[in-house]
Order: sequence, then structure tokens, then C-alpha cells
Amino acid sequence: MGKRLTVMAAVLSAMPPVSPALAQDRLPPGFVFLRDVDPSIAQDMRYASSNNFTGRSLPGYGAPECVLRRDAALALKRVQDSLTPRHLSLKVYDCYRPQRAVQAMARWAAAPEDDKTRRFYPGREKRTLFSGWIAMHSMHSAGVAVDLTIVPLGSAAPPFDAAARYGACSGPKTQRAPDNSLDMGTSFDCFSVRSYTRSAAISPGERERRGILVAAMTRQGFTNYFREWWHYQYAGGAAPHAYDIPIPPR
Repeated sequence: MGKRLTVMAAVLSAMPPVSPALAQDRLPPGFVFLRDVDPSIAQDMRYASSNNFTGRSLPGYGAPECVLRRDAALALKRVQDSLTPRHLSLKVYDCYRPQRAVQAMARWAAAPEDDKTRRFYPGREKRTLFSGWIAMHSMHSAGVAVDLTIVPLGSAAPPFDAAARYGACSGPKTQRAPDNSLDMGTSFDCFSVRSYTRSAAISPGERERRGILVAAMTRQGFTNYFREWWHYQYAGGAAPHAYDIPIPPR
């Protein structure tokens, strides 16, 4: 038996990993990995990690990969092409979101308070997050919505320490969880009125940087959600359809 197990282990170790083509076949129809369209766009997939408002990775995120409907991914590439001459780059936080992850977010918001992630909703109660931020249905599940920011071209995201006690997402950048994003006035997924794209509570510089993102995205057919400076929806192509297919590893 021991020899058979040794032989089987050797056979399995010699087998090639799942190819990108096979991984592509496990995506919803018409969807692509963003890396296959534009590998220069930085990816910091927060819901595949513990660095998000729930404090844990969400169901359906089998890999930290941005997946989008092909037309939305191509439009995002055009945005990246417009930013590169300015030595800037897009960085995506979330793209396609399986419906099971949307439901997990709703369960989290309805659960008792959890001080571990209160930095994402300073001064608020979790149950109030259903008004304007957390919903039972999301265009992310249709592959046409994306959460993103702008970073200096070639920069790397600083490490995140899950055990650290970072400051509020709406506080000074030096006190927030580390990120290589241009300072937009709040962190990503900050449930605060300061996150409203046209908030009057942010500085002129922060407003200008948000404006750069809005202009670049709008020119390529994306529409911003007014309560979240990071959230955009692509308006072109076929009618959206929500999916619950997990994101596969490549």
C-alpha cells in the first residue's frame, strides 16, 4: 500500500496545474480574467482576503482574481491606456462578485456588532449600512461593476497586518490601513458621507484626484455611484444577468 501511495503521489505531482484556458471555461459565459486583457492593471482583491469590512474572505472567491464581462474589461483597458502616459495606473479592489458573497455581506450587516472591523463604519451602526451601501443584489454579480482606485504606476501595496488596530477609514491617511492608492479622502469601502464622490468634507486635492478617476472612467462608458467614489458600472453591451459561479484559480 505504501508503495502504491508513493507512486500515486509522484503521478499527481507530475500533473500540470489547471491551465488558464480551463480556468476560463469555468467562468460565466462572456466573462474573462482581467489579467488576460490587461495585466498592467494592479489587483488588490479585498474580498478574497481578510482585509475587508467583514474581517474574513467571502464565499465564492476561490482566487484573488478580477473577473469581468469582456466588454467591461476592454473598456477598463482603455481607461488604463489613458492613465499610463501620466505615470498612473488603475488598481481594482473588486470586480465580479458571486451572489453568495453578496448574501454573506447582508448576513454580516444583520449580525451583532463586531468591533474588529468598525474602522470601516465609524460612528454608525451595522444595521444602518443597508441604507445606501449594502444590498441584497449587486451589479458586481453581473460582471459589469468594478471597485477601483488610482495608484502611482509601478508602485506596490504596503503589507496589511490583520492584527493591527488601524484608524477609521475616514481619518487621516497616515492612520488608516495601508494602501498605495492616491489619497481620495477615505479608504475603499468606507461607509461614511466622506465617501460620497462629491463630498464637501474632503480637501481640494482629494476632490481633484477623485475627479481624475471620474473623468477617465466616464470617457469609457462607466457610471459612478454617487455614494462611493470607488464604484463604477459599465453601461455598454448586453443586458446584465447575475451569476453565482465561484471565481476559480488560474
